[in-house]
Amino acid sequence: MTLRRKLTDGAKTFGLDLTDEQVDQFLFYLVELEKWNRKISLTSIKGEQDIVIKHFLDSFSYLKGFEPSAGTRLLDMGSGPGFPALPLKIAIPGLAVTMVESVQKKAAFLRHMVRMLRLQNAEVADKRTDGLPASYVEQYDVVTARAFSDMPSALHEGRRFLKPGGLMVLSRGPEETIADDIVDSFGMIRESRTELVLPFSDYRRTIWVFRKKS
Repeated sequence: MTLRRKLTDGAKTFGLDLTDEQVDQFLFYLVELEKWNRKISLTSIKGEQDIVIKHFLDSFSYLKGFEPSAGTRLLDMGSGPGFPALPLKIAIPGLAVTMVESVQKKAAFLRHMVRMLRLQNAEVADKRTDGLPASYVEQYDVVTARAFSDMPSALHEGRRFLKPGGLMVLSRGPEETIADDIVDSFGMIRESRTELVLPFSDYRRTIWVFRKKS
């Protein structure tokens, strides 16, 4: 199966119908990721097939946790080379994303991709989450995190950026869990927990969704 077919078919399992132009953007993203990765360490996942499945399709899996609408604002903590925020932005152009990445080389790659793909409403904040100014507080409908420490740390850091009623969507390994009393201590409510296997693989993920109390 070609990479193009794998992207389009995999995206459909998450409710996305990618255009030819969007698929071209993903394939360009893949080429640039591999090129930059040879110079600086962006990701340990190598090989076109694995990048498509474990980065691009894995990013789409966050849509099991929220339904974007026009103007939805998303903040991604610890974006690294852009996952999940950048694939979600390419697939859903109306999404407004802020990618928080404190490692300067990774932030430079993100800015390069935003510029080359001519993305609008895509911001790169090259700071730690605890260094973001007050203007970011309670401004976002959704906060995501993939490689951001453990779930209690993610809830502690991410909750302040959410609007009341906003959602935090976390992708974790199938073995990780969190007690409801810990969730409650952060002023959050557990909304859902969805187990899935990424298309074309046996790669298991669990999507956790938490809502900030109003």
